[in-house]
Amino acid sequence: MYRACLEFGNPIQDAVSRVRFAPKSNNLLIASWDSSLRLYDVSSSRLRLEAPTEAALLDCCFQNEAVALSAGHDGSINRFVMSYFKAVYSLNFQDSKSDFELFIQLEIMRIQQAVLSILMKRQTITGGWDKMIFSWDTRSAKAPGCLNSLRAEVESMSISGFSLMVAVGSSVYMYDLRNSSKPVQAKESCMDIRIKCVRPTLNSEGFVVGSVDGRVALKYFYPSKLNTEGYVFRCHPKAKSGRRYLTAVNDIAFNASICGAFVTGDNEGYVTAWDARSKKRLLEFPRYPNSVSSLSFNHEGQLLAVAASYTYHEANERP
Repeated sequence: MYRACLEFGNPIQDAVSRVRFAPKSNNLLIASWDSSLRLYDVSSSRLRLEAPTEAALLDCCFQNEAVALSAGHDGSINRFVMSYFKAVYSLNFQDSKSDFELFIQLEIMRIQQAVLSILMKRQTITGGWDKMIFSWDTRSAKAPGCLNSLRAEVESMSISGFSLMVAVGSSVYMYDLRNSSKPVQAKESCMDIRIKCVRPTLNSEGFVVGSVDGRVALKYFYPSKLNTEGYVFRCHPKAKSGRRYLTAVNDIAFNASICGAFVTGDNEGYVTAWDARSKKRLLEFPRYPNSVSSLSFNHEGQLLAVAASYTYHEANERP
């Protein structure tokens, strides 16, 4: 296993909130609390873009290979259109090629409070501290529609096909994006403690959640067909003293190249690989010096991006 740290000319000045690989390339989108969105080409070990914004960034996502979105602490949603071209100059009768990167930044929406999660699936979907889920088409001038008003702040969101999963408190709400006026299914007893992240399984049979006390739960959409309700396990065994490690699971990522394999990242700096089918630990990575805030596999499942930084989990960042 090869492990390398990304190098930046201008180091990231604050916590990394999200890393996301592009849909079909090894371009990595990085959102951070230093108010900049970065695009890093992992294949060439090169920073392609660094776009400053007005507020700390809490999330980001790709619309496609050339368009990205960011979600700000001030409720702003920014759209970045990126382009790449080569220019050829004649110098001393020799051709010298230089690469140029351009981007167009446009604020397309502003919500009253911070946006914690942003997704793209034919339309843009956001959720945050205002306890609302919004959906709209970024190509249209129409105002965003409110999918639902929730009883608490949105902790995490994910999409699988037409299914939208929203983690609120200790529950996961399911929406069908083709008819999203009300939740299709609510897992009220998904966990007995606050959920930090929710991610769909690659086979679209269910989802996995990580909690603030170090537990991971796998739940199925239709358990009667699979003859199982899922299961719950702890990422860390008991210590020699008999006490449990109560550390939050901040993110979960599935590997597209290994069926049923996923990794978890927690506040203690551990990244662990698991087999969802055998319910066994596959591998524990060498511990990172900071909390693991975000994880992302590339489209082939060969590369794993790990954001290790302060996660503000002990700070009172909310207004």
